[in-house]
Amino acid sequence: MANLSKIKREKMLEYLEKLKVQNNNDENIRAITEIENALNEKKYGLVWEEHSEKVDKMLEHNIPIFIEDETRKITANEDEPYNFLLEGDNLHSLKLLEKTHKGKIDVTYIDPPYNTGNKDFIYDDSFVDKTDGYAHSKWLSFMEKRLVIARELLSSDGVIFISIDDNEQAQLKLLCDSIFGEDNFIAVYKWNKTATAPSLSQKVRNKYEYIICYEKIRNSINYNGGTVDGGDVPLLNRGNNVRDIFFKKGSVKFMFDGELKPGIYDRVELKNDIKIIDGLADKDFTISGEFKWTQETLNKEVDLGTTFIVKSKKLSIRFIRKVIKSKRPSDIISKEECGVDTNETAKRELFELVPNNSMDYPKPKSLVSYLVKFNESGRKNNIILDFFAGSGTTGHAVMQLNREDGGNRKYILCTNNENNICEEITYQRLKNIQEEFPHNLKYYKTDFIPKFSDDEESISDKMMEHIRELIELEYAIELDDKKYIILDDEDALDKAISKIENGGKLFVRSGIFLSRSNQRILEEKGVSIIEIPEYYFREELKEVGEL
Repeated sequence: MANLSKIKREKMLEYLEKLKVQNNNDENIRAITEIENALNEKKYGLVWEEHSEKVDKMLEHNIPIFIEDETRKITANEDEPYNFLLEGDNLHSLKLLEKTHKGKIDVTYIDPPYNTGNKDFIYDDSFVDKTDGYAHSKWLSFMEKRLVIARELLSSDGVIFISIDDNEQAQLKLLCDSIFGEDNFIAVYKWNKTATAPSLSQKVRNKYEYIICYEKIRNSINYNGGTVDGGDVPLLNRGNNVRDIFFKKGSVKFMFDGELKPGIYDRVELKNDIKIIDGLADKDFTISGEFKWTQETLNKEVDLGTTFIVKSKKLSIRFIRKVIKSKRPSDIISKEECGVDTNETAKRELFELVPNNSMDYPKPKSLVSYLVKFNESGRKNNIILDFFAGSGTTGHAVMQLNREDGGNRKYILCTNNENNICEEITYQRLKNIQEEFPHNLKYYKTDFIPKFSDDEESISDKMMEHIRELIELEYAIELDDKKYIILDDEDALDKAISKIENGGKLFVRSGIFLSRSNQRILEEKGVSIIEIPEYYFREELKEVGEL
């Protein structure tokens, strides 16, 4: 079948070659080359009008930094790592996280604006409504910038989950194919968002939303969607193919004694006669029925210690596992199948912690918990990022998971403070769960340093004033001047060495020299020496000519 678009494109490129000969000055050649490049760009995928944001323009002339709001710091246990709530536009926070967490995020879950046209998506301080002819383009431009960074933040076996509905689901899937790669697509999960779908809809009562899942690099980790049936469960399952299963004598415990002849017993067929003595068959036997397992699977279960029982002469074989196994999640996420709640439950959860809040559609913490555990594969020390944090569900879910299984996962949440959401909802929720789930929390706000100003102070010195926040964020610690000390003045070296506690970390500014005796003392105290990373602000210093 002929590729008509390719044929047209080749004709246009041939014509451009003729134009180059006829118009061979530099300006014309540059213009023709730009047209050629456009014609040769990829020919499948999303096409949209790219838009800029005010937050982009801020970055043209300013360097983002974090400033801690120490009045909101929560220290439940000084020996535990810190979690972080980052207030500000999430693009600015993501730019800074690129410096501290590139390749370190294990799970990202986000619930971005759905772009419904009903005042849920703000672009450049204005709501994007249904009359905006560039609504999809603005949303895609907005999401692309953030998802490109999100991919860089993921660890090599990291995973991202993105909640969305019908308004942008198709566009988001294509955008993610472009950013994460089609080969790294895992699934579009369908979450049962409500138990009471609106009954007044003219066309359809929407009960589900989507959760799009991609891995940074598709890997062989099996996803954990909970545990399979472990105790006293029937081996029969209506709808399965009828198959023969062979059992060795003594492998099945019968709850009765007697002689059994070949024939039909309720839903199974016994293929040979056996005698049951003291609850055990006197010989090997074969039985036919709609069994869940093949012979190969059954043999593996026997090797794992699974036992089999028959309670009555219906000969319905049941199994009891010795080893509890995880099951692969299906693409449906619901209360019945997964124990995941709906929006109605989520609203009650949030109202109990933050009464009279303005959140219409928070996500239930059981949904986030369910997703976070998918690719852990025994790991319980993951870093979880949510850069559309909203009501703080992700932080709540992470801390509850740690309590349930003894894990030490950490969360990083980013949200703006529109309508005081960060201060009055996100933070208040995390503060109000402290009695049940005590944990450490630092609250940062984004701010800016002008790239060019008339100040005599160098940009390097200005940024060093905010290096503390980045170190704390990267290492999930507090620079307490005891166990964790920052050394940016060589004159303070001896004092820092004498007071730093055993097993601590000393963060040293580039250019400060530690003698062999200094290093030996620190080594004896088990102190790690970490040079303050130049990469925090390397590109910015290059831009302003200070590096």
